[in-house]
Amino acid sequence: GLPGFAAHGLGALTLAIVLGIAVGHAPAARRVAPGPGIEFAKQRLLRLGIVLYGLRLGLADLGALGASGLVIDLLMVGTTFALAYALGRRVFGLDHRTTVLIGAGSSICGAAAVMACAPVVRGRADEVAVAVSTVVVFGTLAMFAYPLAYPLLGLEASRFGLYVGSTLHEVAQVVAAARPLGESAADAAVVAKLARVMLLAPFLLLLSAWDARRGDEAGGARRITVPWFALGFVAVVLLHPWLALPPALVDTLLAI
Repeated sequence: GLPGFAAHGLGALTLAIVLGIAVGHAPAARRVAPGPGIEFAKQRLLRLGIVLYGLRLGLADLGALGASGLVIDLLMVGTTFALAYALGRRVFGLDHRTTVLIGAGSSICGAAAVMACAPVVRGRADEVAVAVSTVVVFGTLAMFAYPLAYPLLGLEASRFGLYVGSTLHEVAQVVAAARPLGESAADAAVVAKLARVMLLAPFLLLLSAWDARRGDEAGGARRITVPWFALGFVAVVLLHPWLALPPALVDTLLAI
């Protein structure tokens, strides 16, 4: 909530992960084995957090985006992930899990997507850290570059806002990049971004099926693991507008 952080697109999730990486690599912390509290947070609290993330959007947000905006988001997510995977594996020689996590974070919703995909692909802590660092660095660079590029592209504010929301990584980065361009740009950017967040659930289901198929082809049969938190995320998106929850309660749940 500090203005200096908020103005630079550094949301609570990103800051918490960066602080966690710093603390986890401190000399004192490296001598202590992770205890059951860490595992409980990773296995239960993280998944619950993804479910509550669904409170950020509803069907009205998708309706405001329109069919063309939704198609743009689908194309963006699909092509960005495919390009990230192809470059990561064939050009940069990264392993499968790291490549998937970087691709998911870049194409969907930054650090939140990385953390959601980690249990599906059984990502290690170091692989998650690399993916989070990648989306934080490049998302931050883009956040400063987009407003500078706006006068050069000749687009009206709302169209450029759609571009910002369809391509930037974190929700906070989208807000920070689009807000200086006016309310129409900021509104279009946030709606486009939230539609990308909505694609997290079907992406997790497809990722689970793909990972199981890769295990079969490698000779190690692996059953499809349906990520229950993805289904919970969709349920929250669909149901919470009809429940008419008090705004104070919604704000508290989003903070949690």
